[in-house]
Parts: sequence; structure tokens; C-alpha cells
Amino acid sequence: MPPTERTAEQRRRSTTELAADAWEALFRAQVSLMRRFESGDVWDPLGRREYDVLFALSRCPEGRARLHELNREILLTQPSLSRMVERLELAGLVSRRPDQHDRRGTVVALTEEGRAVQRSIGRRHAAQIRRHVGTALDREELEELERLTTKLRLAQG
Repeated sequence: MPPTERTAEQRRRSTTELAADAWEALFRAQVSLMRRFESGDVWDPLGRREYDVLFALSRCPEGRARLHELNREILLTQPSLSRMVERLELAGLVSRRPDQHDRRGTVVALTEEGRAVQRSIGRRHAAQIRRHVGTALDREELEELERLTTKLRLAQG
């Protein structure tokens, strides 16, 4: 068969095409999963974004981080994150104080109540993840997915 008559499946994709297709598949999978996660009732008494802030803090040393460091882990603008942290502080879930080393910065920390809420929601969310991700992939595939997505994230600097 002449090269011009090859089907799309028969031609070799360029690295650009392959990267774009891989990203699109990863993005679409994430969108589908997030829709399922959003539709669940696991987030009460918070929303998913508020939980995300508590979760990010729970992974920081001593449950605390500077606001700008936290912003790197959260998909929110700095002003939106600042307002959300204010609301979480009013709810007693986090505390804010000036950074001892740089008074221009703000340190955000989980309170005991915030840690308890994060763990409670986290257990319910982990069950969701197990249902929707853990049943779609076997153990080796889950390990490979974790390895690949971690490598991709770390490559972004």
C-alpha cells in the first residue's frame, strides 16, 4: 500500500502528537473522575476546594505552609486562596499568623479541628477513589500510574 494510503492507525505518531494524545487522555480521565467525585456526598461539611486546602496542609510538615507555598499545590488564584483561608480560619479549621522569618509572609496551619475534618472527609474520599479508580486498574497498573504521574509532576519544576 503506498504511504499516502496508510490509515491513521498504521502511521507512526510524532512525539508531539503522542504527547498531545496522552495529555488529552489523562485530562479526560481526570474530568470524568472529578465529575463522579463532585457528585458524591463525601465533602460535607465542606466543598471539594476547601477540602483540597486542608488536604494540601495535611501533607506539609507539621500541617503548616506559607500561603505562597500552599498556592503552588492548589488550583486557585492567590486572592481566591487568601479568601478561602480566611473562611476556613473563621470556621476554626486553620490558623493564620505572620511568618517568623519573613513578616511579609503568612503561615497557614491546620487546627486540631481542621485535621479531624480533613481525616473524616479523606476517609470517605479514599473510598470513592477505591471504587472508581481501584476497580478500573489492577495493582500493577495503579503503581505504574502513580510512578508516571509523579514523574510528570516533578518534571514541571
